[in-house]
Amino acid sequence: MSHSLFISDLHLSTAHPRSTELFLRFAADTAPKAEALFILGDLFEYWAGDDDLDDPFHLRICDTLRNLDAHGTRIFIMHGNRDFLMDEELGSACNATLLDDPTMIDLYGTPTLLTHGDTLCTDDTEYQRFRAQVRNDAWQAQFMAQPLAQRKAQIEQLRMQSESQKRSKEMALMDVNMEAVNELLRQNNYPRLIHGHTHRPARHLHHVDGHTCKRWVLGDWDNQANALHCDRSGIRWADIPA
Repeated sequence: MSHSLFISDLHLSTAHPRSTELFLRFAADTAPKAEALFILGDLFEYWAGDDDLDDPFHLRICDTLRNLDAHGTRIFIMHGNRDFLMDEELGSACNATLLDDPTMIDLYGTPTLLTHGDTLCTDDTEYQRFRAQVRNDAWQAQFMAQPLAQRKAQIEQLRMQSESQKRSKEMALMDVNMEAVNELLRQNNYPRLIHGHTHRPARHLHHVDGHTCKRWVLGDWDNQANALHCDRSGIRWADIPA
């Protein structure tokens, strides 16, 4: 049966060899059987700009995705909170379609809304202010005008600050806000929802205005591969060989 796969939060980098190993194995053994692969954000640990495509590690990941497309698995990539500076050159290098966040698709007959998930974490007001700042066109233009090495150094500093701040935040603060989820479902006519970001793989049911909506949350790849398998019969966790 034709099917599609959904993954997110791989955080690929040379500093995370385990997740890279898992992804390369997944791309060789599991993904080629799917007609489409949707990556819902945070493919990379961070992305400083498409002028970093010459990096050997980035080239290896892009070549892997491009090879998947060449063998019949269409590739779709959504920006995450770590790699929101990905642009059309990256998409072209992977032979992938870049998706807006959120994006509605017809998934084997079921309207399905895709999002990275960070916009739903509205209780974390500090993060939402930061997100609004770095998604601003003027901020991005100013940032991208700097040399690549300087941009990467700034991102590394921001990442260290972010990790430090996370340790002082309650876990519930960094999870989705239920009313934000319900409002998103309401605005989009009560679809099925798939997202990542929170690293808490699960299936949830939302009862909104007399409608029951399923919300599937993807996990991260820090320790094991994690994907959703979707076909006309529904959604299940993908069987990924260890």
